[in-house]
Amino acid sequence: MRKLFGALLAMALLAGAPAAADDMAVVKAFYEDLLSNPRGEDLGDRVRKVVAEDWVSTPQPRGGPGAEGMVKTLAGFGKAVPDLNWTPQEILQDSDRYIVRSIATGTPKGKLFGIEAKAGFKIMSIDIHTVKDGRIVRSYHVEDWARAMHQIAGGVKKH
Repeated sequence: MRKLFGALLAMALLAGAPAAADDMAVVKAFYEDLLSNPRGEDLGDRVRKVVAEDWVSTPQPRGGPGAEGMVKTLAGFGKAVPDLNWTPQEILQDSDRYIVRSIATGTPKGKLFGIEAKAGFKIMSIDIHTVKDGRIVRSYHVEDWARAMHQIAGGVKKH
């Protein structure tokens, strides 16, 4: 009986491993395919491969709610910061939740947040994503945009 229980437990654990790996790939795609590549005719398709149509983001993106709001927000950032790059530094997982500490860099063309850009920025962000059925369904995020505004105005060296 113990052998049977052990075998069943091992099968259950192994069955969940591919799903967790796929979910991790979805989280990584959020940064690689979306935040670091917010341009292109296929942006809407790429967003919908990563986030659910009714994705909830707190705070809500400037473009509005859901996947469509994400498309609008990313398109705006893609125009304002063509070299935007978002690099995860650490990803922690607990069940279907992923905590990501990342670094965002970029050099705005023209104004960003109403400030004429004289320099680029380098900031940290922390996100908590929930993944269900292969898509991100909820995100909480904090970015240090105040530091970015100070940096692009020419006030602080990036470190």
